[in-house]
Amino acid sequence: MQIAIIGLGRMGGNITRRLMQHGHECLVYDRNAETVSALSGEGAKGASSLADLAKAFSDRKVFWVMLPAGEPTEAAIRDLGALCAPGDVVIDGGNTFYKDDIRRSKELAEKDVAYVDVGTSGGVWGLERGYCMMIGGPEDTVRDLDPIFDALAPGAGAIERTRGRDAADSRAERGYIHAGPAGAGHFVKMVHNGIEYGLMQAYAEGFDILKTKNSPLLPEDERFELNLPDIAEVWRRGSVISSWLLDLTAIALAGDKDLHRFSGNVADSGEGRWTLEAAMEEAVPVNVLSAALYARYRSRQEATFGDKMLSAMRFGFGGHVEIPQ
Repeated sequence: MQIAIIGLGRMGGNITRRLMQHGHECLVYDRNAETVSALSGEGAKGASSLADLAKAFSDRKVFWVMLPAGEPTEAAIRDLGALCAPGDVVIDGGNTFYKDDIRRSKELAEKDVAYVDVGTSGGVWGLERGYCMMIGGPEDTVRDLDPIFDALAPGAGAIERTRGRDAADSRAERGYIHAGPAGAGHFVKMVHNGIEYGLMQAYAEGFDILKTKNSPLLPEDERFELNLPDIAEVWRRGSVISSWLLDLTAIALAGDKDLHRFSGNVADSGEGRWTLEAAMEEAVPVNVLSAALYARYRSRQEATFGDKMLSAMRFGFGGHVEIPQ
């Protein structure tokens, strides 16, 4: 299938590579001409502008936008709308606020252009591991794009089938779902990221307790010098709290048990805030998720070892760099 990728950063470039590995023809554009040139050298067809990108299609145009949420994505989709013909498709694979998806879908529908929102999880590891995708948009359009999603998804792999699960639709087991109409994909991904905040905070606080067990404030016979890399490693193997986040924690600790390279000044990219807003609209209590978000705010004032752990995990899955001040 022919598809254009706009935005060739940490995820957009690897999405392009994974699609090409599965035989799809990728047209690419980024404001950074060197990035376009590099991917062109790997088999993509580069363009110098969105207009040139649109002209490169031989049939129906399918644009995948992979840009930061907010004005960069808003401007790109606005410009693409002017370049689209009836039947074309615009996909937003970034972390857009779901209510913006609903609005854009209505605007593009007036031109008979389909809009699809794809909550994309996988970070910098997606090329190797595949991407978990939560998709919103028209059912027929999502089905038409299935070869794209199937190529990007991890596939069933060696994960056991869920006991008692008997579903006709195998897409969830292969790593992607059609969550519902426009906005539903990004809404599910938004809550996913809110949960991610809570999980990360739990690991960070637990390892902070372990790290501080050697505190001079404790009685001498109650002080332990614990080997955090070994603890992370053993918990990866058979523990009920094993997870990919714990795998990333073990990698970070193996390289630097004190996490000197991380500032502990932990950013939030918006999804946690949006999750709390949704919870308030629905009157759903989210004690853990709200506390995790507030902990990130606090980290920007005085960082702890637990905050460095959060930085290490963010770097592990997303390549986010938070340098010590």
